[in-house]
Amino acid sequence: MKQKIILSFLFLGGLLKSNAQCAMCRAVLESEESQSAAEGINDGILFLMIVPYLLVGTIGYFVYKTYSKSKKTKNTEDSM
Repeated sequence: MKQKIILSFLFLGGLLKSNAQCAMCRAVLESEESQSAAEGINDGILFLMIVPYLLVGTIGYFVYKTYSKSKKTKNTEDSM
């Protein structure tokens, strides 16, 4: 139960909007008058950041399902 709560908080924390930029990008974009380019860069960073998390999450899901399936079959064999 504790693990589910921790994983839920980590998942929800990943959904929060973050405005991350490298120092060089920040310096260039802060000097501009319009903030539309900065917003576009932030959206691009977030888009590129999503893909690795989805891949790791998908692999983790399949590992979990495989582990839990093998554990269930082992428990049923032991009870017989």
